[in-house]
Amino acid sequence: MPAAFWLVLAACLYFAVMAVRLTVIDVRHHLLPNRIVFPSYAVAGILLLGAAIAGAAAPAGGNLSAALFAVPALRVVAGAAVLWLFYFVLRFAYPPGMGFGDVKLAGVLGMYLGYLGWGHLFAGTFLAFLLGGLWSVALLAARRGTLKSSIPFGPFMLAGTAAAMLLPA
Repeated sequence: MPAAFWLVLAACLYFAVMAVRLTVIDVRHHLLPNRIVFPSYAVAGILLLGAAIAGAAAPAGGNLSAALFAVPALRVVAGAAVLWLFYFVLRFAYPPGMGFGDVKLAGVLGMYLGYLGWGHLFAGTFLAFLLGGLWSVALLAARRGTLKSSIPFGPFMLAGTAAAMLLPA
């Protein structure tokens, strides 16, 4: 099996472990700890950039130019930057609506979704807000929350990303 497959598999396994840990912590404490989020940038970055480079170099037998394999690798970096910036703008526009932990997590999730493509980046972001909105409506309908209630958004970001990762290319 090609190296890119194993690198993507390792990245997905890491994502699953990270997502479970962060979901449990965020639900219990409304916190996305830096000790988990910051190392995730390095782990996801190394694995996904390695997969992007290995995946692009393998099919042509080494005849590819640097520009050809840079495109998926650039999407990993650009996906992180775009999603981080989007969440940062949301945080800046209405600070009580989103914690900075969500902004930091967005960069990591942007790497995963960027690796898959711009459509996945959009879908994962949309699904996060859709799932969070549906959960909020359910809390309101069940009278377990009010319009002023705060919900941990990290689990919805992670679920939206996971769902988008399962979408076909």
